[in-house]
Amino acid sequence: MKRRDYTKDMLLNRIGAARGGIAPDLVLKGGRVVNVFTHELIEADVAIYDGTIVGIGSYEGKSCIDARGDYISPGFIDGHLHTESTMLSVPELAKALLPYGTTAVIADPHEIANVMGRKGIRYIIESSQGLPVDFYITLPSCVPASPLESSGAVLTADDLKSMKGEDRILGLAEMMNYPGVVAGEDGVLEKIAAFPDMIKDGHAPLLSGKELNAYITAGLLSDHECTALSEALEKLRLGMHVMIREGTQAKNLRTLIPIVSPATVTRCSLVTDDIHPHDLLHRGHLNYLIDLATGEGIDPLLAIVMVTHSTALYFGLANLGAVAPGYTADIAVLSSLKPLEVKTVIKNGSVVYDKGVLTAQLPQPVLAECPSQMNIRAFDPGSFVIPKRGEFIRVIGLIPGQILTKGVTRKAPLEGGAVMSDAAQDLIKIAVIERHRGTGNIGLGMVEGFGLKKGALASTVAHDSHNLITVGCNDRDMFVAAKAVEKMGGGLAAVRDGEVTAELPLPIAGLMSYEPLGKVAHGWEKLKKASRGLGCTLPDPFMALSFLALSVIPELKITDRGLVDVREFRRVPLFV
Repeated sequence: MKRRDYTKDMLLNRIGAARGGIAPDLVLKGGRVVNVFTHELIEADVAIYDGTIVGIGSYEGKSCIDARGDYISPGFIDGHLHTESTMLSVPELAKALLPYGTTAVIADPHEIANVMGRKGIRYIIESSQGLPVDFYITLPSCVPASPLESSGAVLTADDLKSMKGEDRILGLAEMMNYPGVVAGEDGVLEKIAAFPDMIKDGHAPLLSGKELNAYITAGLLSDHECTALSEALEKLRLGMHVMIREGTQAKNLRTLIPIVSPATVTRCSLVTDDIHPHDLLHRGHLNYLIDLATGEGIDPLLAIVMVTHSTALYFGLANLGAVAPGYTADIAVLSSLKPLEVKTVIKNGSVVYDKGVLTAQLPQPVLAECPSQMNIRAFDPGSFVIPKRGEFIRVIGLIPGQILTKGVTRKAPLEGGAVMSDAAQDLIKIAVIERHRGTGNIGLGMVEGFGLKKGALASTVAHDSHNLITVGCNDRDMFVAAKAVEKMGGGLAAVRDGEVTAELPLPIAGLMSYEPLGKVAHGWEKLKKASRGLGCTLPDPFMALSFLALSVIPELKITDRGLVDVREFRRVPLFV
C-alpha cells in the first residue's frame, strides 16, 4: 500500500507545520515516544497536521494533550484476524477494539466467504467503510478449504482477480491447501499466480524440509500455524514472516516467543487469528498479547514493534506502524507499558477514545443483504445412528490448547448393534450436517477429550465451511440441539434432557450477531456455564468444537462427508 495521495498545496502545508511556520492541529506534549526503529523511548512532543504526524520535537499547536508521563505508541495492527470469530458485526467489532489501542486489522473473511462467497466478502468490505479502525482485506484463497467438505460457495482464481484491485485489498489470504501447493495443483497455482505483486499469506502447519522449501518458493511468505519452536525457527531462517498466534483456542505465544530478538523482531508479529467475545471483553486484544510477551521476558518495546512496525512492513502499509514524520496519526497513548494500559487512542489525527469513553462517531453503513444460510434436508434422531461395522474405530483426540488433533484407535462402545456415546470413557458422538445446499450429508464420528457427561452442544460456527456441527452423549439431545440452531437461522445451543438450556443466535451468515460485545459475550458466557453443567471440562468448548471440522489442520477431523485424515488429505472410514 502506498502512502496517502496528496496535492502540492497539502504537501506545502505539512512542510510548514513540520517546520513550525503553521500551527499543527494537535500536539501531544511531553510524552515518551516509542521509537520502533531504534527500540528506545524519546521524550518529545508529537505534532499532527491534516491527520498526519509532521514532527517529533518541540511544538505548540491549535490543540494540545498533556502526555507527560505517558508513552506515545503507534496504533496496534492485528496482522491476522478472522472478524467472524468474534461473533460481532464489523462496526461493533471496531467499537470493541478501540479501547485496547487497535487501529487496524488485516481481515481474512474466509469464514463468511465459505458460507456466502463474494456476497459475504462484499458484506465485510461495505460494513467496514469509514470506521475508526481500518479493516484491510486479504482475499480468501481456499473456498472451499478443501475438496473434502461441502461449502456454501466456490471461489475461483477469476473470482478473486475480479476483486483484487479494490481499495483495502492487500492480496491473497492464507493458502491452507499446502498439499495442493506442494503437489503443484492447477487450481491452487492459478490463485497464487493471480497475485504476482501482492501479499500471499501462508498456512503450513508442521510443514518442513523440501516440502516447506517448495511452499515458500511458490511465494507464500508468512505462517501463523507454528506450534513448536523448532518449526518457527526453520520457517524464520527460510525467510518467512512468523506470526506468533495467541487466540482463544490456539495458544502458541509462550512456546514461540524465544525466537524474538532485536535481530528478528521485524520478521515477527503477534496476532490473534480467532478470538471469541468472552476473551475480547475480559482480556482485551493485542494489548493482552503484549502483556503475555513481556511476562515471558520480552522488552515491552519489542513487543510493541511486533504489533505495529513489523506488521506494517510485511503488508506494505508504508504509512502505518510508527510515530514518525509522514506517518498517519494512528496513535495509542499508554499510561503504562507493564502492564500495558491504554489511555487515549487517536485515529487519523482525531481522538476516538479517551479515558474509558468512545468519542468516535461510527457511520451507519448501507449494507448488502447478508442473511443466514440454512438449507438443511430434513433429519431426525435416527440420522445419528452408527451401525456396527467392526470392533475398533478411529477417534478424534483433542489436544488441550491447540487446534491440532490426534487420530487414535479405540474399541467401539457398542449397544444393540450400534456405536453409542460412552461418557464414562470420554468417547462421545460427533456429527456434521451440511447446511448450504440441502444435500442431506451427515458425517458421523467419535471424539475423545471433550469431557461431556450428559446432553449435547450444536453450532453453525464450524471451520471452514461452517456446516452445522453437534456433539453429544445421546442422539436425542444432539437432534434437539441441532434443530434449535437451525430454527435460530444459525448460532449456538446447549441441550440437556431434551431441553435447550442456553443459546446464542448468529443471524449474519450463522456466524455473527448485530448485538454489541457485552451482550454477545454474556450469551457466550451462559453457553459456557451450560456446558460446564453438562460436565464439559474444556475451557472453551464451542471454540474447540468449531475446529473439529477444519479439514486442513492435522491430524484427524470430520466434515459433512465423514472423517478426514489431514496428513494424507483423504477421507477415511470410521471403522478400522
